[in-house]
Amino acid sequence: MEVCELGELPEGAGMTGCNASRRHPSIFLLQGIPGLEDKHRWISVPFCTMYTVTVLGNCTILFTVSTERSLHKPMFLLLCMLALTDLGMSTSTVPKALCIFWLGQSEISYEGCLAQLFFIHSISALQSAILTSMAFDRYVAICEPLRYATILSNSRVGLIGLVSLGRAVLLILPMPVLLQSMPFHPKRVIPTTYCEHMAVVKTVCVDTTVNRMYGLVVALLVAGGDISAIASSYVLIIRAVMRLSSKEAHQKAVNTCTTHISVMLISYTPSLFSFLTHRFGGGIPPHVHTILGSLYFLVPPMLNPIIYAVKTKEFRDKIAKYWCWRKKPTL
Repeated sequence: MEVCELGELPEGAGMTGCNASRRHPSIFLLQGIPGLEDKHRWISVPFCTMYTVTVLGNCTILFTVSTERSLHKPMFLLLCMLALTDLGMSTSTVPKALCIFWLGQSEISYEGCLAQLFFIHSISALQSAILTSMAFDRYVAICEPLRYATILSNSRVGLIGLVSLGRAVLLILPMPVLLQSMPFHPKRVIPTTYCEHMAVVKTVCVDTTVNRMYGLVVALLVAGGDISAIASSYVLIIRAVMRLSSKEAHQKAVNTCTTHISVMLISYTPSLFSFLTHRFGGGIPPHVHTILGSLYFLVPPMLNPIIYAVKTKEFRDKIAKYWCWRKKPTL
């Protein structure tokens, strides 16, 4: 998930220049990519291209699974949930970024900023939970194949989705709520294309220790807990695979996991890399930080459908049925 890192108050922050009335500001200004404002139109090209591929790819997954009853299985239902989070993640950030790049509309309302903050982090937490559930799905399929239908029924997958959504909302909702009563610095410029938690916290002109610590705790609970659960699942999977005597069974078990491992690496790597550079990369230019953060909202949602289309034969065959990829029979 997109983790929330510790940050410092903006330079000169304090009660000087603070909004004494404690009323929230009407707008924030999103700077875009600092230092590259003159290249925004060129940067918008890959942004727009990747967003288009993301929408088409994930909508294809949702359409194919919903129309094919043979795909109404836990694995593909979890894939639909992942597709919905990918669409939500990219749609909550990219359209506003394109407005900044194309139209120079850098203003975002206070309410819109907090709403975007909530959706970004709650969808990230939800996505992390779904990736963990997909790892558990692979564990049951390989380690408990005879009990798979009992342990992971479609109704239980739906319950897992609801619990994951509830966890995400409950953990992230305090972030915008804590910001509601805080006074903001007169300079309310956010040096990114989107409102994320620490970027907004840095515009507050009073002590934000509670906000920063809460963001860090949520990051450790969600990302740390889910990654640990995924790692534990794959340790058990590797142990089970090593015990298989048949090479064919061994290869089949490995193939069932490679797709999820690829998606997991693509989803977590940009987020963790961005987190580490924010924490330990003080000398990295601001535009690099912003671009790294944007990759999290662009690359995984675009690549996830492609990976499943290429790696999963059953899913690939169903897509081919609708897009006429199969050769027509000769008369």
